[in-house]
Amino acid sequence: MTVAEMLSTGNQPERTCIGCRKKGPRSQLLRLVAEGSGSTAVLVDERRRMAGRGAWLHPSASCLALAVKRRAFGRALPGATEATAVERWITSGPNVDAAPVAATPTVQPESGSEI
Repeated sequence: MTVAEMLSTGNQPERTCIGCRKKGPRSQLLRLVAEGSGSTAVLVDERRRMAGRGAWLHPSASCLALAVKRRAFGRALPGATEATAVERWITSGPNVDAAPVAATPTVQPESGSEI
């Protein structure tokens, strides 16, 4: 890493992608966690607040394919192997289920004298 790269990233924490094994700022990677309670599912932790051990992945199909090929989910998150939720998140993008909210203009009187 060059000096210019170090200065541009500032003091951001770095994490390693389980797919391509390259380091990057935490803000550019997805945090993944095991669902727990005996399940083998891997979930995307969008808010980065879920309990448990986390793994990090670039939000790209190529890194996902490398992670699946390398069986990285099972090593990074013991017992977790089913990454369908991660595949769905990457292929369809974040917040697909959220419906767009129409902006409604609020009309307020300019002075307090109008009723």
